[in-house]
Amino acid sequence: MFYMLAGPLGRAVKIHRIVIDNQIFRLHYNATTLLLVFFSILVTSTQYFGDPINCVQHDSIPNNVLKTFCWLHGTFNLPEAYNKSIGPKGVPYSGIDKFTPGQPRKYFLYYQWVCFVLFLQAVTFYAPHWIWKLYEGGLVRRLTQDLDCPVKDRAEVCSKAGVVAKYISTHLGLHACYFYAYVFCEFLNFVNVVAQILITDNFLGNMFTTFGTDVLKYDEMNPEIRNDPMSRVFPRLTKCAFHMFGTSGDVQKYDALCILAQNIINEKIYIFLWFWWVLLALGSGVAVGYRLGTIMMPRLRHTLLKNRARITDRRTIDTVMRRLCATDWFLVYMLSKNMHPVHYRIFLQELSKEFSTTDGSRLLNKENDSNTSTV
Repeated sequence: MFYMLAGPLGRAVKIHRIVIDNQIFRLHYNATTLLLVFFSILVTSTQYFGDPINCVQHDSIPNNVLKTFCWLHGTFNLPEAYNKSIGPKGVPYSGIDKFTPGQPRKYFLYYQWVCFVLFLQAVTFYAPHWIWKLYEGGLVRRLTQDLDCPVKDRAEVCSKAGVVAKYISTHLGLHACYFYAYVFCEFLNFVNVVAQILITDNFLGNMFTTFGTDVLKYDEMNPEIRNDPMSRVFPRLTKCAFHMFGTSGDVQKYDALCILAQNIINEKIYIFLWFWWVLLALGSGVAVGYRLGTIMMPRLRHTLLKNRARITDRRTIDTVMRRLCATDWFLVYMLSKNMHPVHYRIFLQELSKEFSTTDGSRLLNKENDSNTSTV
């Protein structure tokens, strides 16, 4: 079992030698996917190999029957009981009170599905990377060749850098689909993390979106009047109604108290996920804004490339940037993440020569055409 999981997990979270994305992108499919799979395994181990529920049963009801029934059919608490004090004149536990007909009840059924939902969410966080990697097709790897490692032979470096520069100069304007596929996947990351927050909120009974802030407020409240928000979302003690035939043949109702030990783990998982996803959503929103900035602002692209190629002279960078649109710039910028700084400088110099040669040829052709028309 371990070896079956180790292979896919290792491929999902390994540190890639070739970089085809940014840090925020990698947080989605590396860190978040790993966390969700780990949480899913943790919940599964405690849920199916531990004792997630224990109920205080009536003498006439077998313990295993009551536990199985309450686990499958769900338990409940009374929302009105959260506003009552705990003690002899109040309620025995937060959310627990004597039930009267017509009184609202809140049922809890989600705990059976937590491990499956976490695993499916791990798949959704990995999906944008899978789509991008499929579309990228190893282009950056093929162009980088061995230029990501120090090479002592300068002639070899110049030769390989010249090949890459030739490819860029002869394929200007042909990387639009490549670039916008990445933009789509980057935007998909943002949409996905927001969607997972909303889906989890619906899954937990519309109490997840403010879960983190409610927990922070709880620590600042008066201990005598405060109600733990985690006990509302993940109650440790709930009620379960069990019906069975009595000795007279009539249906009798038995109220059982059930301890949900599983929720001790669930609450820790989801409070962590709340903060993690909020920060990830903010970072992903910034990443989308940054991407739009690189599309609409040539000056920003120029500054970013200059910062990546600090050892390259300004004239070379200016020559290169005059010919690069946003889509071509993206590929050239991505190469800077995968080349040795010295080799990247040589590549930009070769690319500048290619552009200068092309511009010179165009100028010569224009002069020849002008002379021909004059004659």
